[in-house]
Amino acid sequence: MTPNPTELEILKLLWKHQPRTAKDIHEYLSPKYGWSYSSTRKTLERMGNKGIVSVGTRGNKKIFSANLEKIPTLASYMQDFAVNVLELDEPLPITMFADSRLIEKEEIDELDELLQQLAKNEKAK
Repeated sequence: MTPNPTELEILKLLWKHQPRTAKDIHEYLSPKYGWSYSSTRKTLERMGNKGIVSVGTRGNKKIFSANLEKIPTLASYMQDFAVNVLELDEPLPITMFADSRLIEKEEIDELDELLQQLAKNEKAK
């Protein structure tokens, strides 16, 4: 499953530290999107229904954790961008991710493998 851009923003936040409350997530999203708290809650509810996040409780607060793994999700997202936006037949060069603040150096090889595999699968279609 490839998350939409808003869902990806929430996942990126959760991948850095989870679980998080809806309030924590809203405080991050609000300046970026100008959302009301109810919009954040509704988005998190939809993500829970899709299985993108899991919903738990801590005391009387709901807490959210990512159900999608970071590197496979990013690889799928990047492959979709490469094929559907850039119309590339080959995977994006892994060197473009060397300075990423989201992808750790230890994850680069895994990402490269997944991008190569996704490109092969795309060619086979």
